[in-house]
Amino acid sequence: MAIIENSSVLVTGGAGFIGSNIIDKLMNQGNRVVCLDNFSTGKRDNIAHHLPNANFKLIDGDIRDFATCTKATQGVDFVLHQAALGSVPRSIKDPITTNEVNVTGFLNMLVASSDAGVKRFVYAASSSTYGDSKELPKVEERIGNPLSPYAVTKYVNELYANVFSSVYKMEIIGLRYFNVFGPRQDPNGAYAAVIPLFVKSLISKTSPLINGDGNFSRDFTYVANVVQANELAATTTSTEAINTVYNIACGTRTTLNELFSVIKGELSAFDAEIVHTKAIYGPERAGDVPHSLASISKAQKFLDYMPTHSFSQGIKEAIGWYWENLA
Repeated sequence: MAIIENSSVLVTGGAGFIGSNIIDKLMNQGNRVVCLDNFSTGKRDNIAHHLPNANFKLIDGDIRDFATCTKATQGVDFVLHQAALGSVPRSIKDPITTNEVNVTGFLNMLVASSDAGVKRFVYAASSSTYGDSKELPKVEERIGNPLSPYAVTKYVNELYANVFSSVYKMEIIGLRYFNVFGPRQDPNGAYAAVIPLFVKSLISKTSPLINGDGNFSRDFTYVANVVQANELAATTTSTEAINTVYNIACGTRTTLNELFSVIKGELSAFDAEIVHTKAIYGPERAGDVPHSLASISKAQKFLDYMPTHSFSQGIKEAIGWYWENLA
C-alpha cells in the first residue's frame, strides 16, 4: 500500500535497520529521499542500492551537529526521525553519549525542522517510556517511572515534542515502538537485540543466553508494521490524530522462552540439527522491563493502523532473510 508519494522525505538514521526499511518503501513509491546517518550503528550496505538513484541523497553527518540538521531539512515535506542510540545496557554503560544523541540530537532536529517549515515531524518513541508501570496492556496516557537512562531520553523526546507542537505550532507525532525486528537488524556487537542474537547463535549451533528465567515477555513487532505507521503518521489529515503519541505493535506478547522455541523451529526447517540446541540462562539485566504488551486501539482509531504482519508471519520472513544472509 503506497501512502507517501511524490514527496520529499528526510529519514534520519536512514542507514539503520528501521530507517533503511522505511527508505526502501519510500523510494519504491517515487519519493525524493534524504538519508542522514553518521554510521555509528547504521550500515552503508543497507542503502547502497539507492546511491545511483537521482532521487536519493545521502548526508553522512551527525544529528548532534545543528548545521548538519539544518542542511538536511531544507526543502523537505516530512521528517521521519529514526536516528537514536538504542539499547538499555548501552545507556547504563554510557549515559552521556546516549543523552547527547537522543536528547540534544532530537532537539537539534526539532529546531531545524521548525526553521525549515516541514509539514510533519514523525519520530521514533519507545515502549521503554512505560518504565515500571505494571499495567497490561500499555495504554498511551498512563506511564510509569523510567528504568534506564535510555528510557529517560525517550520520554524527554515526548516532552520536547509536546512543547514544540504548542509553542512553535509544529505538527508532530511520536510512535512508541515495541521490540521491532526484521531484515537488516544487526546480530553483531555488544548491544544486539534478542531476535538476531538468538538467530545467530542457533545458526552456529551455539547456545544463546537468555537473561533471567525466560518468562519476561515482549510485544515483538515486525518492521513492516513500523514502516506503515510512519507513513500513516506523516500523512494523516485528522487534526485529532496529530501532536500525540501512539503504540506501534501487534497487541500480542511472547515470552523469551516461547521466542527461542519458535526461532529454533523455523531455523530447523533449514538445518534439522538446530533443533537440538538448548539455551543457557543468566541473570536478569538491569533496567529491563519484565513484561511489555501494547494496546494498539488508539493507533487503529486515529491513524487507521492495522498490522500487516503478526508475530508469527514476521518471524517467518525475518528467519528467511537471516538464513540467506548469515548461514
